[in-house]
Amino acid sequence: MAVDKYFDELETMSLTEREHYQSEKLSQFVKYAYKHSPAAKTLFGKSGVLPEQIHIIKDLEKLPVTRKTDLIEMQKVYPPYGGLLMIPAEDVERVFISPGPIYEPHQKASIKWFAKSFYAAGFRKGDVVVNTFTYHMSPAGVLFHEAISHCGATVVVMGTGNTDILVKTMHALQVTGFVGTPTFLATVIKRAEELGYNFKLDFSLKRAWFTGEMLPTSLRNTFEDNYQVSTAQAYAVTEPGGAIAYECSEKSGMHLMDEYVVEIVDPQTGKQLPYGSIGEIVVTPVHNRTWGLMRFGTGDMSSIVTGKCPCGRTAYKLAGIAGRTTDAVKVRGMFVVAKQVEQIIAKYDSIAKFQLLVTRKENRDDITLKIELKNDTVDKDVISGKLSQDFQDVCRLKIDSILITRWGTIAEQSPKIVDERRWD
Repeated sequence: MAVDKYFDELETMSLTEREHYQSEKLSQFVKYAYKHSPAAKTLFGKSGVLPEQIHIIKDLEKLPVTRKTDLIEMQKVYPPYGGLLMIPAEDVERVFISPGPIYEPHQKASIKWFAKSFYAAGFRKGDVVVNTFTYHMSPAGVLFHEAISHCGATVVVMGTGNTDILVKTMHALQVTGFVGTPTFLATVIKRAEELGYNFKLDFSLKRAWFTGEMLPTSLRNTFEDNYQVSTAQAYAVTEPGGAIAYECSEKSGMHLMDEYVVEIVDPQTGKQLPYGSIGEIVVTPVHNRTWGLMRFGTGDMSSIVTGKCPCGRTAYKLAGIAGRTTDAVKVRGMFVVAKQVEQIIAKYDSIAKFQLLVTRKENRDDITLKIELKNDTVDKDVISGKLSQDFQDVCRLKIDSILITRWGTIAEQSPKIVDERRWD
């Protein structure tokens, strides 16, 4: 293993080693949770399952998915931690609060695996990194602070606040790394230029790490091409404990962390879906010994990408966040998410608006893509043919028809996907 390239040896395990490692950690976790968490024991009892029956990831299907609404209700009934706490209350080091509210007892500061994400982004000793995530209530500020420190870098404790102060601080301290959201970095750069700086020449920023928002290709290109700032993004969820997946230098999906078991499931049934299929991201933090959260449904939709990565890391990847479960519809056994269709439509400057209609004809799901064109000079047959192929390539479903409507047919606030099927 190249010591300087990878944060730890887990990143380069063989597929067989990883399967054994995660199965072992999963088995240990469910047994520990069953013994120490009243809520976990109740969950097993209601499901008619014993912890000894959970050996491999597939076995998790025997348990229900727990969602944010479930956590809120559990903490109302069994305050303050919903019966999930696996350590004595007096041993809880810190508690974060996420919307709900949900009270989250977190592990001690000695955990280091979050640092993999920052290490893969290039953060090292000698870097001066400004952390713009809040240190108040949310776990993001503190956890990312510790992870940056574990990479050997210096952390500038900024949090959210005055953009002008941040600009001056980054300039004065010759900050080389930025941690925050992509839109906030864009705001910082714009403000620096409004204040008279030449950002590329006057600042020392070399790399940026993002989460909380997906990074649009156009914005990534702006950072990297115009300002020579290398970018990386991660997928983080507060309830299971932090960063779940992270980009490497290839920037072609986010490697899954081995400290979590990640499933892609049908949000309606909780059953696992094949690799490559879009479904809900469900997370079990198998290294957590503070609270016994299992099969947490994030509400985010994605798919898992297999295959070798040139970076040398061997964990499979999340393809990116396709949308939320509330924006998805299941058609012919496959989920279609509004964001997928938006990404397709964005390639066509001639299309003003769209709407995807799902109906049922003769016991078969029918898909119609309704579009409005900006003008009538476009070759409708050509654009229909290209759209059909793009839809099939991205959504893995064949579209039945494309309806080109007159201007104003699709209302401004109308939903992107309309399911008109009736099952009664």
